Amino acid sequence: MTYPPQRLAAPDPATYSPRQQAIHDDIASGPRGGVRGPLAVWLHRPDLAARAQELGRYCRYDSSLDQRLSELAILVTGRIFGSEYEWQVHKGHALSAGLDATLIEAIRTNRRPDFPDAETEVVFDVACAAHLTRDLDDGLYARAQAVLGAQRLVDLVGLLGYYTLISLTINIFRIPPLVGGERDLGDD
Repeated sequence: MTYPPQRLAAPDPATYSPRQQAIHDDIASGPRGGVRGPLAVWLHRPDLAARAQELGRYCRYDSSLDQRLSELAILVTGRIFGSEYEWQVHKGHALSAGLDATLIEAIRTNRRPDFPDAETEVVFDVACAAHLTRDLDDGLYARAQAVLGAQRLVDLVGLLGYYTLISLTINIFRIPPLVGGERDLGDD
C-alpha cells in the first residue's frame, strides 16, 4: 500500500523570511543535524517551530529518561498513531539505544512484547494507556511512580505529549515515510 500525497510541504528555503531562516539554521546546527519532517512543516509558523524544537530537544536529548526508554515511548506513540515517518526515523534510534529487535517487531505488529526489565514494561504500559485511555489507572500510576520515580514519570509524560504533536503533524499533513512511500506499520 502506498502513502497518500503530502498535504503541506515545507516552505521553500528560497522564500524564507529572516525569522524562518534563523529558526532553520538553529535547528540544523543542533543535534538533529537538519530540518526534516514535522520540523520542516512547522517552519510555516517559525515561532511554533522554534518552541516545539526546543521542547523536542529537551524531551529527546536532555530528559531524565535514558535513550532506550525514550525511544521505546516514541515507537509506541508512532505505532498507536500510525505515524510512518516517526516509526521509520526512530526504529533505528531504538535499535542503537539497545532495544531488542523482537520487542520492536512486537510493537510494530500490535503485540505485547516480552520485557527485559520493569522499566521497559512500565514505560510501554504508561505510553499505551496515555494514548489509548488518555489516563493512568491508580495501579499503573503507582507502579510507574515506584519504578520510574516522579522526575522520570514527568519527563515521560512530557515526551509522550511532544511526540503526540509530532504524530498529529505527520498524520494531518501526510508527511511521507522515508523509504519509497511504502508503509511499515500497515494494518498488522
